[in-house]
Amino acid sequence: MRAPAEALAAHIADSLSGLEVPELARARRIADIGAGAGFPGLALAVALPGAAVDLIEAAGRKAAVISRLAQAAELTNARAVTARAEEWASTPAAAGGGAGSYDVVVVRAVAALPVLAEYAAPLLRIRGVLVAWKGARDEAEEAAGGAAAEQLGLVAEGVLRVEPFEGARDRHLHVYRKIAPTPWRFPRRPGIAVKRPLGA
Repeated sequence: MRAPAEALAAHIADSLSGLEVPELARARRIADIGAGAGFPGLALAVALPGAAVDLIEAAGRKAAVISRLAQAAELTNARAVTARAEEWASTPAAAGGGAGSYDVVVVRAVAALPVLAEYAAPLLRIRGVLVAWKGARDEAEEAAGGAAAEQLGLVAEGVLRVEPFEGARDRHLHVYRKIAPTPWRFPRRPGIAVKRPLGA
């Protein structure tokens, strides 16, 4: 069993592997969907002090932990947003939400690619990118992700194999780019993307 320090180092290294995507490395505004314990968002906030990072987490207790961690690390460029991704994406930026606000959306270990595409597309600016951390490649999931992307104004740009730490296996970054406005009907109501995924 991995020691806590080694596990933490692995999470950080895995999070920072996203910087191999050039658009993420130079992003000014980033959203981390389903931020959980704060990865990859907090690690990216440390690595990219010039970027504003919103860590979107529906569970209030997890969001509170993220806030405490950011405060303890004196990260002034990271904040927890207690909301479901669909709710945050349906609220215009002018009303304090995240719709169409981000250069990059990142997501790690949350859901299948069609679901991630639906969560991310309404949050992205035109030409913005989604970077999704996934494990072993799945041809059917990737095909469904591509089909969903077409409905959302996204296009699948590629898959990067990464090795964030020695011995890491089956680590991949899936990159999608927003090339057209996302249709007004998205995001659908909370939970629908998982129950009735696009591209299925």
